[in-house]
Amino acid sequence: MSITRGKWLWWGLAVTAATVGLTRSGTQPHKQTLAPHELNSGDAPSPIILEPPELPNGHIDFESAEERHLRLVVVTKGLEQPWSIAFLPDGAMLVTERSGRLRIVRDGKLIPSPVAGVPPVQTGGPRGLQGLMDIALHPHFDQNKWVYLAYHKPAGGGAGETVLARGIWNGTALVGVHNIFESGAVDTEASRVTFGRDGMLYMSISAPGSPTVQRSQDPNDYAGKTVRLRDDGSIPDDNPFVGRAGVKPEIFTMGHRNGHGLAVNPETGELWETEQGPSGGDELNVLRPGGNYGWPLVSYGRDYWGTPISVHPFRQGMEDPIVVWLPSIGLTGMTFYTGERFPHWKRNLFVGGLREGGIPGTGQIQRITFNDRWEELRREPLLMDLKQRIRDVRQGPDGLLYVLTAEEDGALLRIEPR
Repeated sequence: MSITRGKWLWWGLAVTAATVGLTRSGTQPHKQTLAPHELNSGDAPSPIILEPPELPNGHIDFESAEERHLRLVVVTKGLEQPWSIAFLPDGAMLVTERSGRLRIVRDGKLIPSPVAGVPPVQTGGPRGLQGLMDIALHPHFDQNKWVYLAYHKPAGGGAGETVLARGIWNGTALVGVHNIFESGAVDTEASRVTFGRDGMLYMSISAPGSPTVQRSQDPNDYAGKTVRLRDDGSIPDDNPFVGRAGVKPEIFTMGHRNGHGLAVNPETGELWETEQGPSGGDELNVLRPGGNYGWPLVSYGRDYWGTPISVHPFRQGMEDPIVVWLPSIGLTGMTFYTGERFPHWKRNLFVGGLREGGIPGTGQIQRITFNDRWEELRREPLLMDLKQRIRDVRQGPDGLLYVLTAEEDGALLRIEPR
């Protein structure tokens, strides 16, 4: 499959509710009729809802294909829809809850009182998928104590705007918290934040659902984009769209649906992203400056009632995913394993999943192995026996893997050698 990857590639896009006009310098625009999901989202079948089973106390022994003797430890329960983890230098962990609270886990115990200083958060939203999202520490946290929060700021009428805040960790609370980037994008869902090897801050902003999914292709709208910022929220001079009329200068990439994970490849320095498709078409993408990742013009997936998103799953000039899931597993957070505790997992990527093929009780982690060129070799599902939705997976400073379940009564889990 031939894919053009022009540096600082830019597409001018004229968008309407039913058709999208695509133009590029030197070519004639053509029209692409979008799939029926533009207007018929109410036709989708109702999701199957089943309560997850109770997690056991203590630990569970299990095996994988290449690390045979493993143990899953339930570190703590009692988290409400946990979303993300940050590891403090003193060994404690900060955990965000979608309900708008920031919690501390210290010495394996969940501190009862939430952390003070978190700004007001819009929860719920049109599809119940807004709230406090990601947390990240500055690369020089030991010097400046800066903590970053991606969340939905109340925007009136039950809507939330995706914003990024920064505050100072004083050892027990956040102080001086203020928004450093306000997207103006409402009716959006997931957001992740990470620092790149270049020291810049990258943030994913999801696309809205029907009937306005075409906002992902609007260069003057942050919905369905990733943005690139300095650590104070200002615009880097070398961003791909700086100086382009009608294009938000913070945009790094566009054409995304629902970016649930961001991580830096430890070998290449490239930024990788997990992106949820609808019914099929979850993607693992390598983010390239100025790249257009196609949503909703192209996708390998089908919508929730079976309709193909696009006639062709790829298009010349748009970036193709390096891994695709059919059916969807509801991709969430991810981490590259670089530690010493699991030697057979070196260079493996771990991604979370909420459920497979729309079936409840199929949440999992998938372990993906690659060759020397970072082309996929195989995948292994893990932890499906728990029947829990998985929201995030992170490598800790101790070389172990930490996992958040995505339930109302969520938990922090740890995978360790047995």
